[in-house]
This record gives sequence, structure tokens and C-alpha cells, in this order.
Amino acid sequence: MALIRRRLPLPHEVSSLHDAIDRLFDENLSRVAWPFEMRGAREIPLDVFEEGDEIVVKASAPGIKADDLHVEVRDDVLRIWGEVKEDKERQEKDYYMREHRYGRIERSVTLPCPVKTDKAKAVFEDGMLTLNLPKAAEVHGKEIKVQIKN
Repeated sequence: MALIRRRLPLPHEVSSLHDAIDRLFDENLSRVAWPFEMRGAREIPLDVFEEGDEIVVKASAPGIKADDLHVEVRDDVLRIWGEVKEDKERQEKDYYMREHRYGRIERSVTLPCPVKTDKAKAVFEDGMLTLNLPKAAEVHGKEIKVQIKN
């Protein structure tokens, strides 16, 4: 039986292999969005930040009419959904290129704190939805005095 010596990879070789595999997945998976879109709604890109006593949410929803856009807050979860309707006047065979997406879009996120939904404001302009959600008064803890039982 012959003895075969194997060389273990050096740390920098393992690191560069790991980086190459990461790049391979990042580059190829970023191009393959269709399986996720076929299963249902596409996601709405959001910015969520704090401004004074409000949580501000900016959501991009190009191609949606204001009447087709819905917003709901339930149990500190913000849900925005709507539908981009397709123009049915054109036949599929008339296109040279077709990149616009149609159908349902949706996004749900947990808000960083409770908000007063009755005082919320929503403005939709040029495909951008801006929500101003006033923060609810925070419940502060109260120290409980421990009594010694005799």
C-alpha cells in the first residue's frame, strides 16, 4: 500500500476560496429573481427612520395608483400592498423588450416602537409613499420595592 501525502490548504487559500464562492453565489443569484417573483408579490423597497417624535417610512411604489395602494399597522407590524396593473392594449408579440413588472407588490416590517395609528399621515406623490407615524408614549418601567417578610 502506497502512502500518499496530502497538503492542507493554507489559511489565505481557504479565505480566497471562500471569497470566490461568495462572489459566485452573489453574482448568479442576483440575476435569478424570477423564482421569488413567481411565488407571489414582489417587495416594496423601504426606508424607515426616526425624525423627532415620529417614525417616518418612505416606500417606492412606481406605477401604482393611489387608490390601489393600501397601508395597515397591526401589532407594531406595518404592511403596505398594492397592484401594478398592466396595460392590455399591446400584444406580447409587438414588444422588442419588456422589463416592467406587473402584479401584486407587498412589504411587511416590524416597526421599531409602538405608533399612534389614529394620528398617522400618508402622502403619495410621484410614486413615493411617505408615512409619518407618531410614536406612542413609551411605557417606562417602575421600580417595585421588595419587602421583607417576617
